[in-house]
Amino acid sequence: MIPLMKTFALILVIAAAQAAPAPAKVDIVSVSGCLKESAPNDWRLVNATDPMTGNANAPAAKDIPSAPPVGRNEFKLIGVSEFNLPQHKDHAVIVKGLHIKATPLSRLNITSVITIAPSCPAAK
Repeated sequence: MIPLMKTFALILVIAAAQAAPAPAKVDIVSVSGCLKESAPNDWRLVNATDPMTGNANAPAAKDIPSAPPVGRNEFKLIGVSEFNLPQHKDHAVIVKGLHIKATPLSRLNITSVITIAPSCPAAK
């Protein structure tokens, strides 16, 4: 009787695993914008471009634009403790990271940050 119960339990586990929806894919993206600290330890990328799917590595020198692009998006930056963001504050930057879509504000769990220019361009 016990082996039958174990078999039934295993069948239930397999059925539940097959019925479970696949986890949502989180893309690694590259976004350019202006790095701001909206409150202590609350970092935002403002006037940001649309996210471009890519890889987590810092951009190659050839991929860094000579003039910072300006967009209309804003992202909350998370996972920032590994990066010295105060040295990039109020600079135009390229941020790469995991794009976590959310309302009202999407987040970027950053994997790299590179300064494009020492100041932010005017917003559109």
